[in-house]
Amino acid sequence: MSFLATDEPRVNRLVIIGLGLIGSSLALAAKSIGLVNTVIGISRRSSTLELALDLSIVDETYQDLASVASQLTSGDVVVIGVPTLSVPVVMADCHRLLSKDVTITDVASVKGSVVDALREIYGDLPEQFVPGHPIAGSEKSGVTAADKHLFENHRVILTPHGSADTEHFLLVSKLWSGVGGLVTTMNVQDHDVILAATSHLPHFLAYSLVDTLASMGDNREIFRYAAGGFRDFTRIAASDPVMWRDIALANQQSILHVLDEVMGNFQMLRKAIDESDADYLMDVFTRARDARNHFGKLLETNTVQGSMTEKTINYRVTPGGHGRGVLRVPGDKSMSHRSIILSSIAEGMTEITGFLEGEDSLATLRAFREMGVVIEGPDQGRVVVHGVGLNGLKAPATPLNMGNSGTSIRLLSGLLAGQSFDTELIGDVSLTGRPMGRVADPLRMMGALIETSQKGTPPLKITGGQTLRSIDYDMPMASAQVKSCVLLAGLYAKGITSVTEPAPTRDHTERMLQGFGYTVSAADSVASLTGGGALQGTRIDVPADISSAAFFMVAAAITPGSDITLRHVGINPTRIGVINILRQMGTAIHLSNTVEVGGEPVADIRIQYAPLKGIDIPKDQVPLAIDEFPVLFIAAACAQGITLLTGAEELRVKESDRIQSMADGLVTLGIDATPTADGIVIVGGTLGQGHVLSHHDHRIAMAFAIAGLRARGEITIEECNNVATSFPDFIETAKAIGLVIGVESRDD
Repeated sequence: MSFLATDEPRVNRLVIIGLGLIGSSLALAAKSIGLVNTVIGISRRSSTLELALDLSIVDETYQDLASVASQLTSGDVVVIGVPTLSVPVVMADCHRLLSKDVTITDVASVKGSVVDALREIYGDLPEQFVPGHPIAGSEKSGVTAADKHLFENHRVILTPHGSADTEHFLLVSKLWSGVGGLVTTMNVQDHDVILAATSHLPHFLAYSLVDTLASMGDNREIFRYAAGGFRDFTRIAASDPVMWRDIALANQQSILHVLDEVMGNFQMLRKAIDESDADYLMDVFTRARDARNHFGKLLETNTVQGSMTEKTINYRVTPGGHGRGVLRVPGDKSMSHRSIILSSIAEGMTEITGFLEGEDSLATLRAFREMGVVIEGPDQGRVVVHGVGLNGLKAPATPLNMGNSGTSIRLLSGLLAGQSFDTELIGDVSLTGRPMGRVADPLRMMGALIETSQKGTPPLKITGGQTLRSIDYDMPMASAQVKSCVLLAGLYAKGITSVTEPAPTRDHTERMLQGFGYTVSAADSVASLTGGGALQGTRIDVPADISSAAFFMVAAAITPGSDITLRHVGINPTRIGVINILRQMGTAIHLSNTVEVGGEPVADIRIQYAPLKGIDIPKDQVPLAIDEFPVLFIAAACAQGITLLTGAEELRVKESDRIQSMADGLVTLGIDATPTADGIVIVGGTLGQGHVLSHHDHRIAMAFAIAGLRARGEITIEECNNVATSFPDFIETAKAIGLVIGVESRDD
């Protein structure tokens, strides 16, 4: 990757104190692309300064800061690039010699010691000092190892204190981004803990391993026959010893904490090998392999979670598209969740095919791994789960992060209410705002101890060891998640647990329980089961998700000349509201190859264009299409006449307030859309152009993307990151039917 020089250098003078690998590479990169007017190198060694000049890494050299300090002012940046334990000495010189207008930063791998030194030397945390850490390096060191490409596409973590939008912060941020770095922010404590685990400890393990092997007899033979994996892992043992000595001492507590964790695991691994414990070894190796594969996918897609600043993904949709093709959309998300949950508490092995590898389903999968379940995959939709039985789950070491998945947190709350151990369920910003009283209330009726926030939202704290009692629960609203939550808790309760629903909701839990050999009664809006039974491992084929298929059903329904066939879609009677509603609006829909797979009906669905008309959506279809309404609203916007939806107040407490979110977006695009307390009134018209917000809701984002097929102008959809939660390949699938859609990203 190349970075073009700018007409106006962003930095006047760049002063690098310490011309090691990082300092020299930064100087060379900034100088080579014209990012600065003048690069000044400072080092106590005259030989280093001579090399830096000879290699054109710097323009000027000095042996101390005092020689140049009086020349420095606003727009100049001083970078402290000395070993970690030497930073305070240089920092004291900066405090004594530099004006408050000069921007100062550092590159130390430990930030806690830097901030502590700042407080001691300056008496407070000066605005002009922006602590930084480029996550880049090499086993090579010194000025001769300078590499102008070293920082390209590597993260640079800034740990600003106080206000992060000062001129000093912005100047440092622009400096690093200018040389190709991916600038993110993080608080100091999180930085040191995370880097101790991901950077510092691997180096110490490599040093220790090489040192141990080097002291063994016949070490020449050992190293001569070392395989590629050994060479790759131990390469970092050739790094600068002084730097890593300083890091070990500066980040002592964080490193010791993670080192103790690893040493404890090593002892357990040694015991398992000594005792030939094949199950334990399989558990550790499988869990580690699949976790590494998951992390690899995150790295490939530049997805960074936790405290780092994330990029916001926006969609830009250009009008047009032919709306023709034969597609297979991802596996059913509802069934993917349940397949992991039930197979984990079954006895024996379960093989799952068609599993949805979206972030929501993976959140459920990771949760059960953290509770001791050995899970192989996913690998192209195939997952093998080694069930531990109804009472075989283990306490997780940390809170279980459900990400954006309401299904995960609500279903797991029921299952975890019956465990012997305490758990905490957390999630992202969107999930943290969603109501949990609807599951907490019936669980408390069953004897569970469960806490929510004061607003009745996550995190959920569940106290284990409770004796659950069976209940007959009349649900106040139609919700498959609530029904499933109570039934899962009922597995651990004495007696018969029954749930009565006011309107039909999806029955995947009941069907899948029966597939695992567990008796469930379902008749006349009542589902019931007796606790204390056992589930037996089985095989599950997850069909394509009708909720994902719905976007392309509507794509065909609104595009003249369209003809789309969707293969192997689940058509569970509790999920076909979208088919029924589109047919009433005039869409030509034909089902073929109808079969039953694992108790679930499946078919190919062919959709062809026909003029749409507005309708009053029957109330009995609302719970059967509750997740599909965002894209159905797009169909209504393209129909002739008025579409009226009532009885859908549930839409206001999904990932976003889907009634208001869709109404706002439709109005932006020139459609008359009036939200009501429990629905919406949409007057069909002509879709225009504009910017719409998805409110971090994957279904809102995808619905407005499909609108591009009939829009007269470009549609920009903001905050589309969460599309990966349910439909990781949405962009590619949309392009297959001619949708002209691009992805943009920006730093938050």
